[in-house]
Amino acid sequence: MELTLTNFHHPTACRLVITLVALALVFGAVGCVDLPWDRTVEVETLTIGVERTAVNSLILIAASQKYFASNWLDVKIKEYPSGLAAVNGMMNQEVDLSTASEFVTVGKAFESERVRALASIDKFIHIYLVARKDRGIAVHMDLVGKKIGVPLKTAAEFYLGRFLELNGLSLEQVTLVNVAPPDFESALVNGEVDAVQAWQPYVKIIEDRMDGSIIAWPAQSEQASYAVLLGRDAWIKDHPQLVKRFLTALAQADDYIENHPDESRDIIQKELALDPAYMDEIWPQHQFQLALDQSMIVAMEDEARWMIKNHLTPSTQTPVFLDYIDADGLQSVDPGAVRIIR
Repeated sequence: MELTLTNFHHPTACRLVITLVALALVFGAVGCVDLPWDRTVEVETLTIGVERTAVNSLILIAASQKYFASNWLDVKIKEYPSGLAAVNGMMNQEVDLSTASEFVTVGKAFESERVRALASIDKFIHIYLVARKDRGIAVHMDLVGKKIGVPLKTAAEFYLGRFLELNGLSLEQVTLVNVAPPDFESALVNGEVDAVQAWQPYVKIIEDRMDGSIIAWPAQSEQASYAVLLGRDAWIKDHPQLVKRFLTALAQADDYIENHPDESRDIIQKELALDPAYMDEIWPQHQFQLALDQSMIVAMEDEARWMIKNHLTPSTQTPVFLDYIDADGLQSVDPGAVRIIR
């Protein structure tokens, strides 16, 4: 039957038109699965600076599962060699948000930088002190007088100081050399330093290169570090809806990791180009969760006191870290995830 204006109201014609429209909608949806459904909401671009390691798995999962897109966000991920570098990039307005350890947040608070923690996305233990045996290092006391490479003003410096103290040593008994994470391997291999305070995946790279000629000590003494989502105070105030959308996507990623642990692990392994044996080793070292816990505040206060004691800041007063936290976004997304005392 030919469809014309004169026979359009024929029952068979109407059914055919409805069917064609339905099929068009279905195939149109299939072709746009990575785009938001609600076309009345504008898709906005957001940039985030990260170090490309497993601590940022919530962000990588949110991207791979299209959670950012389903929350009307076009998220651009910019890689930095460390969390500190990512935060510095954010302060220079290279990116909108960044992630770094809570120790970096402590340092920025001492410098009165207007940064705010929006949430933590991981608790992890993956920092090691890796030393060359041919430099006469076999036990902790052999570190006296040695040169240790460490990225200064990062959590690695704090954990190195704490590791030395717990083993009867002090920072004054070693020489610190500022080494960026991508240079850990070359600095140790080339003999520029006798040891490095490094983290995964750099530790694995060093072990593969120098198998049998190094000794590696876990350096965090079972004290977990936090990967923290940070933003500039002014940017957060100007973009409350973007913050909420971003945190919603991370909450969805959190649920995905909890409900699909094996699939999540496979995604991160592929995303970071890691081998299965290495994933077996590092995956249990992470606790991925979107939260704001009082334990993070306690850790930051402990680190601040350590910085004051070791004269790493001219300040003599511990900052009020609640002033460096913005819980409004997470409170609106998941009130139960906010567990700080105000």
